[in-house]
Amino acid sequence: MISPYNDEYFMKQALQEAQKGYEQNEVPVGAVIVANDQIIARSHNLTEKLTDVTAHAEMQAITAAAGFIGGKYLKGCTLYVTLEPCVMCGGALYWSQIDKVVFAAKDEKRGAGQVGELYHPKTKVVSGVLDYKCSKLMQEFFRNKRK
Repeated sequence: MISPYNDEYFMKQALQEAQKGYEQNEVPVGAVIVANDQIIARSHNLTEKLTDVTAHAEMQAITAAAGFIGGKYLKGCTLYVTLEPCVMCGGALYWSQIDKVVFAAKDEKRGAGQVGELYHPKTKVVSGVLDYKCSKLMQEFFRNKRK
């Protein structure tokens, strides 16, 4: 049987998390981690709420997924995130040995892709899934901040 779930479906779930962050005055980045077509972790940025610069959506999701699995390696998992992971998150994803990273919008200034190959060599990276919708939310957030 073919799964009804695909990258777009799970990115929509990450976008819902980003919207939660937006509503809490956090930079609207959302993430979900999936194993066997099941979401095992979901989060959004919590840097303002926790007053912690490391509380990015990806970091929160990695911690939750590791807790769910009961181990530090996320083999067999996929991360869906609305913005390209930064260098810090890319490093954490490297150490987690996650199978796949799917992100929507590129981060031309701070994205992990700006420093070369940062992910684990076996990690597959896909970009551009729901790029427009995720970028639009981010742009709206910063436009409102500048008012």
